[in-house]
Amino acid sequence: MAKEPVVPPRPPCRLYLITPPRIADLTVFAADLEAALAAGDVAALQIRLKPADDAAILAAVEALAPIARARGVAVILNDRPDLAARSGCDGVHLGQSDASLAEARRLMGPEAMIGVTCHDSRELAMDAAEAGADYVAFGAFFPTTTKETHHRPDPEILTIWQETVEIPCVAIGGITPANAGDLARAGADFVAVSSAVWNRPEGPAAAVRAFNQALAASG
Repeated sequence: MAKEPVVPPRPPCRLYLITPPRIADLTVFAADLEAALAAGDVAALQIRLKPADDAAILAAVEALAPIARARGVAVILNDRPDLAARSGCDGVHLGQSDASLAEARRLMGPEAMIGVTCHDSRELAMDAAEAGADYVAFGAFFPTTTKETHHRPDPEILTIWQETVEIPCVAIGGITPANAGDLARAGADFVAVSSAVWNRPEGPAAAVRAFNQALAASG
C-alpha cells in the first residue's frame, strides 16, 4: 500500500515587523527599532512609507537597513522593486496593484525575497506561488488602523495553505500578542505587525518580548 506523503514540519512562527506609514524623525525611530530588535527574535523588517517620495524612502532604507542587518533581520521594501534594487534591500513586498512579480524578479535578481499580498484568496496565492513568490501574505485578519482593508479571511486559509503548499505564508492585519498565537496555531509562518509594536505604551521592546512569548507558547 502506498504511503501518504509526509509534509515536513515547518519552523516555529516568527515576527515580521512593518514600519509605521509615516516616520516623523528617522533618528528617533532608528533608536526605537534598535530597542525592538534587541528585545527578541524578528525575522524581517518591511519599510513601508505611505505617502513618501523616493528621497524619503531611500533615506529610510539608508538609516534603518544597517540596524536590521546587524541583527540578521531581512530588509524588505514595500511596493517599489526599483528602489529596493537601487538601495540594496533583501527583497520587496508587492500589493496586487503594484509591479508584477516578473518585473520585480527582473529588477532584483534570483536571490531577492519577493512577497505578494493575496488578501483572502487562495487563488491569488497559488498564482503568486506558481510565478515564483518567496512568500504570500493573507489578511487583514482583524480590524486595523494602519491601512484601509476590505478583506477579512478566516484563519482556516492559513491551515489549508500550510497543509498543501511549501512556500511560507504571512498573516497580517490587527495582530496583537493576544491573538498572534491563534494565527500561529492555524498555520502562519510569520505574523506581520506594525502599530501593535510601535504604539505600545510600554515601548516597542516590550511589544517584541510579548509577541515572542505569545508565539513561543503557541508551539
